[in-house]
Amino acid sequence: IPIVMIVGDPVETGIVPSLAYPGGNITGVSLMASPLTAKAVDLFRDMLPSVRRVGVLGHATNPVWAKAMLDQVLLAGAPTGTEIQPVVMIRGPDELESAFTTMVRERADALIVQGSLVIKPVTDMAIKYRLPAASGARAFADIGGLLSYGADGPAAFRHSAKFVQSILQGRQPKDLPIEQPTKFELVINLKTAKAIGLRIPEAFLQRADVVLE
Repeated sequence: IPIVMIVGDPVETGIVPSLAYPGGNITGVSLMASPLTAKAVDLFRDMLPSVRRVGVLGHATNPVWAKAMLDQVLLAGAPTGTEIQPVVMIRGPDELESAFTTMVRERADALIVQGSLVIKPVTDMAIKYRLPAASGARAFADIGGLLSYGADGPAAFRHSAKFVQSILQGRQPKDLPIEQPTKFELVINLKTAKAIGLRIPEAFLQRADVVLE
């Protein structure tokens, strides 16, 4: 049965061997979740030049994707000398309070959140501890995260329809290279910025595709 997927990191998580030659019965769209989430390191530095240390909140129950994200965040931090610390892996919301007290104790200036932890308790905790937080999913900003940067989800779903069409016309999934998105969104939650006492420079706000007020 052919499978058309829309997934974060299909190669890094072992779903397919490569984007160009997926093989088997799987094709579709890679959302480039890990490198786009890691882009938040640069965005934090552009928005807040004082940022020197960026923490990472990962999901211990999803270790393969957590490693893929962390590897990309470390790569993003290296050129600017941004320290990626602390890295805290949690199993569930009951560990959030401890995770955020660790972030504050170790003086993280900002926080990157793994996509599978885009939940309201995380954004609430970031506001409580006045910690600028970012993730790759648009939903993160919608539920109170400071910013998100990632692929345009609805556009990716529309794009996947062409794979379904090709398969119904007789093409094999193994012969259809996995494609990457071409449209990305930077979303800033201005209400959250005000709640944590953060003034975002006007020049940075002008770069946003969406500003939530």
